[in-house]
Amino acid sequence: MIKIRLKRLGYKKNPSYRIIAIDSRCKREGAPIEELGFYNPKTKEMKLNVERAKVRLSQGAQATETVMYLINNANEDGTLNYKKSEKTKLSKKAQAKLEEEKAAQAAAAAQEAEAAAAPEA
Repeated sequence: MIKIRLKRLGYKKNPSYRIIAIDSRCKREGAPIEELGFYNPKTKEMKLNVERAKVRLSQGAQATETVMYLINNANEDGTLNYKKSEKTKLSKKAQAKLEEEKAAQAAAAAQEAEAAAAPEA
């Protein structure tokens, strides 16, 4: 079976990948049947021959989950359509502090609602 998967290149802690079509029984660094493009996850740079990838998929090749994501999010020219997430990651302490502040604001709003309702009754 032919798989479309990533072949790791680059040096320690700085990976870059080639997107290749290869026999599933071969090792990761083995000789590919066809090179379809490259992907650098650090810079989000990608160049992919989308037409050849879709031809390989139509011939019965299996793409890995990561490669399928790259194929689906590739532009017509083969570059990555990368959407940067809007959320900022917080530490557990910062998340706990934020939750405490929200709970305090909710309690204050509830007290104000009770105080506003009490004189009317």
